[in-house]
Amino acid sequence: MTSEALTKYELRGAAAWITLDSPANRNALSGVLVGELAAHLDAALRDDGARCIVLTGAGSAFCAGADLAERGAGLGRTAGGESPFVGLLKTLWNGPKPVIAAVNGHAFGGGIGLIAACDIAIAARTAKFGFSEVRVGVVPATISVLVIPKLGVHQSMRLFLTGERFDAQRALAYGLLHRVVAPDALERAAQEEVDAIALGGPNAVREAKRLVREVAQLPTDEAFRRAEALIGELFASPEAAEGASAFLEKRPPGWAPGR
Repeated sequence: MTSEALTKYELRGAAAWITLDSPANRNALSGVLVGELAAHLDAALRDDGARCIVLTGAGSAFCAGADLAERGAGLGRTAGGESPFVGLLKTLWNGPKPVIAAVNGHAFGGGIGLIAACDIAIAARTAKFGFSEVRVGVVPATISVLVIPKLGVHQSMRLFLTGERFDAQRALAYGLLHRVVAPDALERAAQEEVDAIALGGPNAVREAKRLVREVAQLPTDEAFRRAEALIGELFASPEAAEGASAFLEKRPPGWAPGR
């Protein structure tokens, strides 16, 4: 007998929607769920029909963090090197397609790590957040690599030390989220982001994501050299030529939806 899948994959228009679908344990990050999520993410990156990826959850929670029934085994390092969870976060962060977090409910610990790894984050206003690790005797170590750049040292320090829960409006103010919407408007809001991304040239969108990731890590002079080389390369590309022609001819470019 095979067990039921803990995640779902669906291609909707220009986006691959990946849903954490283990509501009985609030979509906790078990080893099985992390493995399924990584497989779906790889499939979405290979899917030519998916311009971007939406990550969401089923039930009342987005993701409760580590599965304590496994004592965090789903997030732990393997004998062969980095943990599958670290590999998943790195793929979300560095993958060539934009990832939108549609946060349907509460997110704690590793669940916030998933949100921080995404490029755009929208949450239902009823969602709650918290780094509760210290309250069970551990720390948010792995996710700190991506969370601290989003929240900053000042907020991260207090939230990591206290484990205090905070609401979606505070998460927005802290920089974790881009938008907060009514629960019944969440899918529509995510689709608005998908539609906006689909208006951009596919190669330009990939390069825009990579640009943000790289330039933020580079010294100023090196960042300018990287930026100048990139803009020269893109202006000479067929995609830019099509974009310029479409603009001058007052028509949608070839990649635009419904052209």
